[in-house]
Amino acid sequence: MIDDLIARMKLRPSDAATAEALAAKALELQREEDALPLIALAAERNATNARLWQWTSLLHRALDQHAEAMPAINAAAKLAPQDARIAQARAQIALEAGLDALPLIETAIALEPNNGDLLLSRAAARMAQGDAATAIAELEALLAVHPGWYPGHDRVIKLRWMMGDGLRSTEAIERALTNNGGDLNLWRILIVSLVEAGQYEAALDAVMRGRAVLGPQLTFTANEAAARSELGERSEADTLFEVMAKVDDLSVAIRHVRHLLRTGRVERALPLIERWARPQGPNRAMWPYAAIAWRLAGDPRADWLDDPAFIRVVDLADRIADLPALARRLRTLHRASAPHLDQSVRGGTQTDGPLFSRVDPEIRALRALVLEAVREQIASLPEPDPRHPLLAYGRPSRPRFAGSWSVRLTGEGGGHHANHVHPAGLISSAFYVTVPREAATGTQAGWLTLGSPQAELGLDLPATRLVEPKPGRLVLFPSTMWHGTLPYSFGERMTVAFDIAPPLA
Repeated sequence: MIDDLIARMKLRPSDAATAEALAAKALELQREEDALPLIALAAERNATNARLWQWTSLLHRALDQHAEAMPAINAAAKLAPQDARIAQARAQIALEAGLDALPLIETAIALEPNNGDLLLSRAAARMAQGDAATAIAELEALLAVHPGWYPGHDRVIKLRWMMGDGLRSTEAIERALTNNGGDLNLWRILIVSLVEAGQYEAALDAVMRGRAVLGPQLTFTANEAAARSELGERSEADTLFEVMAKVDDLSVAIRHVRHLLRTGRVERALPLIERWARPQGPNRAMWPYAAIAWRLAGDPRADWLDDPAFIRVVDLADRIADLPALARRLRTLHRASAPHLDQSVRGGTQTDGPLFSRVDPEIRALRALVLEAVREQIASLPEPDPRHPLLAYGRPSRPRFAGSWSVRLTGEGGGHHANHVHPAGLISSAFYVTVPREAATGTQAGWLTLGSPQAELGLDLPATRLVEPKPGRLVLFPSTMWHGTLPYSFGERMTVAFDIAPPLA
């Protein structure tokens, strides 16, 4: 259908209705590059059509071309200043671009005061300005009036953690539960947050309180099983996982596999892994556990899954005009005071929002360089293999970012990345901007580790590869591969990281 729309637009380049249909379909199918020239031309020929300028902007945005998206959405807003959807898009694009988005967000909120996405964007804009206190206060005031606003609760918990106030992170949701104890979603957000924070005793307490009000619920049983497993209560966790034996749920299966691996029962974990691991879709999250189990079992598929040939190390220092300038720019973006609640950073901070959407010249230049390296990596992959989580997609010609961010570790208290994975991605990365002084003294402090699972699993599986960090070095590897860093004691280690998204199936 999209090719028919393209053909029609080439015949009738001023056809506004067809242009809108083409833009919508291009976004749906990730064919923005094919459609954008035609939509932009249609907007120029229908200069007073605000919707076509909006579509032009959205196509640019989907391609991370925010510098080009802003003039188009500004044109749309000038033509239709009371259009709430255009106002929201304008505010969001400015926020992602790293511009002063707060006035635009306030304008959009005035048009649509109860738009939760805009209220969350306002909090993000305040964070970007270094005003976390106001962001949290505004969200908590809204939650006092609207206790069932689940995304608001989730964001407040995460913001408090980012600002080093984890002890107060659940105050707002606990207040909401005082008068809304029958709301299962509130209990779920609270319990999952406590589990993610490693506060397993508190999570068990919340499970018991929730169950006393609502009775047996899958979310209570699953999180109790996970917490008891993490606490080393093997028999209690076994009983709970047995209760859920017939539950057809990926997250339950992953938690059960983690429990079996942690307790040395690889042979029991293997059938669950075989059942759930799939190369595409959410079931990709099971592959990291396949890598562990197959290594423990001596299965040759471990080498097939995490082939060393999938790791690529590229030194880009001589192609970056001013690496210190990039470092200075990135430091200004680290507004948090502590690690994110649900991320791997230990002893440092991570930026918020899509880094490669920003219009800063240093970041745009880096984006272009790493994208070229990704294309080379994809071109070098072996023949497609429909069974493999990296090779099932062939060699996509238009890689796109699923996320991008910067991490700054200071070395205080042994700064490092805990071993983790990004199974929603296809290819993950580490680009080194600055490295700790220890890395230059012959030690392996701060080095990237690949292949070693989470320490919490208690498994004696060393890294399959160590990579020395150097300023300007880019490391690419499959997103389902375990990775982390060795701790170090002093100095700054600052990186840029990103995930390449799996193509549409």
